[in-house]
Amino acid sequence: MMPSARFPDLDGASVLITGGATGIGAALTEGFVRQGSKVAFIDIAEAASVSLCDRIERETGRRPLFLKADLRDVEALRAAVARAAEAHGPVTVLVNNAALDDRHAIEDVTVEFWDANQSINLRPHFFTAQAVAPGMKAAGRGSIINFTSTSFLINHPDMPSYTAAKAGIIGLTKGLAGRLGKDGIRVNAIAPGWVITERQQKLWVTDETLAAHVAKQCLNEVMKPEDVVGPCLFLASDASRMLTAQTLIVDGGFL
Repeated sequence: MMPSARFPDLDGASVLITGGATGIGAALTEGFVRQGSKVAFIDIAEAASVSLCDRIERETGRRPLFLKADLRDVEALRAAVARAAEAHGPVTVLVNNAALDDRHAIEDVTVEFWDANQSINLRPHFFTAQAVAPGMKAAGRGSIINFTSTSFLINHPDMPSYTAAKAGIIGLTKGLAGRLGKDGIRVNAIAPGWVITERQQKLWVTDETLAAHVAKQCLNEVMKPEDVVGPCLFLASDASRMLTAQTLIVDGGFL
């Protein structure tokens, strides 16, 4: 269920989301559209993106802008940011959501795998922020929200490159916040716990593992993509105007 709270300053805001077609990203895309924001999202999955746009337009009368680009291609990423700004005005809210949490054993990781993994899970966060920063500086304000994960905080054993990237996102968040704050730009991170998306359900969830995880949460409910939308809207809005360089853990109290 989408959050009931309304943030009036997000009505008409130019919002850009990476990885916005499925899972958490799709919930974020819908959540910002329902606030009245002008939403563009970058994804490589064309069929899923078009389907999401059709559904949101049918339900809300507003259609998000789908920008097809491979985030591993920095020039394509920059071009997508430029198209978002051309369509909706300079981006004032950036949500770096895209990620790929493929499992991998230490002994199987090659240099090529490592570089490819980082080019999805860490590198785009910086270059997307770099691309939107001039427009935010000109506007005198902006909010950048980087999605990290609690996986590195719980010593997840099955994806060391991914957890390294997710830890790096927090360092990047703090460094960007320190540099961009003088321009009125806030930079924060959200660290979700185990959010049960279709991908998680298909690849890794079993009744036993899910029950064991939820039992360790303070709030004993399964987390869904919609559960991280409210925190993201809060960080995007002026309700959090003096909050920057922070990491907001949204995990039902698991940690």
